[in-house]
Amino acid sequence: MCGIIGAASSRNVGKLLVQGLHKMEYRGYDSAGIALHQKDSIFNLRTLGKVNLLEEGMIKERPKSNLGIAHTRWATHGKPSQENAHPHASSGEVHIVHNGIIENHDILRDELTTAGYVFESDTDTEVVAHLIHQCRARYPDMSLREAVYQVCSRLKGAFALAVIDKSCDECLVLARRGSPLLIGVGEKEQFVASDTLALKGFTDAYIALEEGDVAEVKANTVTVYNHRGELVVRELSKMTDRVETTDKGQYDYHMLKEIHEQDARLRDSLNAVLDGFRIDWSALDGLDQSILGQVEHVHLVACGTSYHAAMVAAYWLETLCGISVKTDLASEYRYRRVVVPEK
Repeated sequence: MCGIIGAASSRNVGKLLVQGLHKMEYRGYDSAGIALHQKDSIFNLRTLGKVNLLEEGMIKERPKSNLGIAHTRWATHGKPSQENAHPHASSGEVHIVHNGIIENHDILRDELTTAGYVFESDTDTEVVAHLIHQCRARYPDMSLREAVYQVCSRLKGAFALAVIDKSCDECLVLARRGSPLLIGVGEKEQFVASDTLALKGFTDAYIALEEGDVAEVKANTVTVYNHRGELVVRELSKMTDRVETTDKGQYDYHMLKEIHEQDARLRDSLNAVLDGFRIDWSALDGLDQSILGQVEHVHLVACGTSYHAAMVAAYWLETLCGISVKTDLASEYRYRRVVVPEK
């Protein structure tokens, strides 16, 4: 799964961003990259493989910057490669990292190619970088935030975006639709991440962007606008996640650790919703016994090993509860017309 980390600070952020990427390695990825604002240019380094390789490149190059974004990628559009790794750029000016999928990227790619843009990757993300650059080129007085807001209205799909521009050396811009994105609030510095664990050690306070939000982040300020372009104030939350969940502990691989921890994690999940041997309905937000009593059909939608787990759950539900259950791959369920029975 892809991971985003970014920062606007009064101190050098390169090492901090790499540390943030390390904290998200448990998610799985095939490549990593970083973009750092450096006065009249943007330093961009991308590597295929582990974050350690990116870190080695950073140690060799020793870039200095107070503003930057970084990313770990799990291939969706295009094979795992250095060219397809994030951040993606347009004309060396707009640099972007992205989680999610832009579903109309083919149409937009054709439009941008006709307009003279040359694509260097097979990703849907590069389309967004070129659209932002095109918007700013057409309207020189438009701010980066306004350009991102305009471009988001043309995108179909789910995305979390973090953007920096060569012409703006103190701010990064965020946009969120369908994919989580957080702003870690610090002292004279702000962080951006798709995962609370990436913010651990930097700050314990964060703002969770809501659907359609676009935000401008500077070292000393955070401004958030909703999907209508209105200035809003989002709630400041405190972290409760445990740092040790990103540590491999005694195991060589994160996946091996997860396998051996399944019983403990299942126990934790059950204890969170049980009062002794009875269900604590107050712990199940928006779900009560009367609703469950009406259910006659269940759709379990998942991918990968989660899909395998869904197949086991379907067997249990049909055997123990006598309820009709259907399992489906999320990647296909999303794009076809699914018949969902009442109840």
